[in-house]
Amino acid sequence: MKFSTSVLLAAAGAQAHYTFTATIYNGAKSAEWETVRLTENRYSHGPVTDVNSPMMTCYELNPGTPASKTLSVTAGSNVSFVVDTNVGHPGPLMFYMAKVPAGQTAASFNGKGEVWFKIYQDGPTGLGTQSIKWPSDGKSQVSVQIPSCIANGEYLLRVEHIALHSAASIGGAQLYLSCAQISVTGGTGTLNTGSLVSFPGAYKATDPGIQFQLYWPTPTSYIVPGPAVVKC
Repeated sequence: MKFSTSVLLAAAGAQAHYTFTATIYNGAKSAEWETVRLTENRYSHGPVTDVNSPMMTCYELNPGTPASKTLSVTAGSNVSFVVDTNVGHPGPLMFYMAKVPAGQTAASFNGKGEVWFKIYQDGPTGLGTQSIKWPSDGKSQVSVQIPSCIANGEYLLRVEHIALHSAASIGGAQLYLSCAQISVTGGTGTLNTGSLVSFPGAYKATDPGIQFQLYWPTPTSYIVPGPAVVKC
C-alpha cells in the first residue's frame, strides 16, 4: 500500500505531540494525573490552537475535577513535569503560577481570571542562522524553580510549551499545557507579582511570539508572548 507524503508528514506530526502528565519532586515521581489535572489531550496528545479557548487555563478534560493530590514543595526548590513522550517540536517553554484565593484550595480553584504570573521563560539560540535551537528540544521532563520569595500557600503551577513549526499563519501555533496543584512553604512573601494575566486573555493570535515564521526568511529575533518573568 502506498502512502502520500502528506499522510506520512501528518503521522509524523501526530507522533511528535506530547502531554505533561506527572510531577517529580525531590526525586519522587507522582503517578500520572495524581498531582496534575487530567488534560483533554491525554490520549490524542494534541495541542490547543485557539489562544481564546477556555482550554487555555489548564486544558482540563473535566473542568471542576481536580487532581487527587496536592504536591507539597519548598520555596526555592525545583519542580519538574514529566513529558509524554518528549518535547517534539521547537518553541519556547514557560511556567506560570496562580495563588489560590482565600477560602479555596488548589483542588477547588479553577484558575480563571487575572490571577497568573510568569516565573520562567526561555528563548532560542542561533537566531539569524539555520541552526536555531530551543533549550527544551527533545526533553522528557522540564523543570522550574519556585521563587524563594513567594508567599506561602496553595497554587496552581502551569507549564506551557508553544510549538512554532506551523506558526506562520494564525492558528498555526500549537500550545501544550497542564496544571499541577502545589502547596508552598518556606517563602519570604516579598515577591512582587506585578500585573496578573488571565488564560485565556494573556495572548492574542497575532502576537509576534504566537504567529511566527520559524523557517524562512530566517528569523533574527523572537519575542516570548505574555508578561515579563517575576523575580525575587
